[in-house]
Amino acid sequence: MDRVNRMVSERPVVIFSKSSCILSHTVKSLFNDFGVNPTVYELDEIARGREIEQALSGLGCSTMPTVFIDGELVGGANEIMSLQLKRVLKPMLIRAGALWV
Repeated sequence: MDRVNRMVSERPVVIFSKSSCILSHTVKSLFNDFGVNPTVYELDEIARGREIEQALSGLGCSTMPTVFIDGELVGGANEIMSLQLKRVLKPMLIRAGALWV
């Protein structure tokens, strides 16, 4: 858990992902379309990825992707898309310093 907290506190937007997950790809593409450069950890490609996935599961994140903005857990693809549809995602990214207008 401490490792995850360290990882998400270092950058404005952090995405824990799996390289073969289409929902992860969709969320990463959305952020890239905004001009945001998130830190992405592909859990199926990094050392200790399974441990990190278990720690995320302990936080209540059982699906990929898992997105943190400004060190706070936002959720997965459903939550990100919902925030986008409500037009609150972009302001969150601006407040986090991940997006400049």
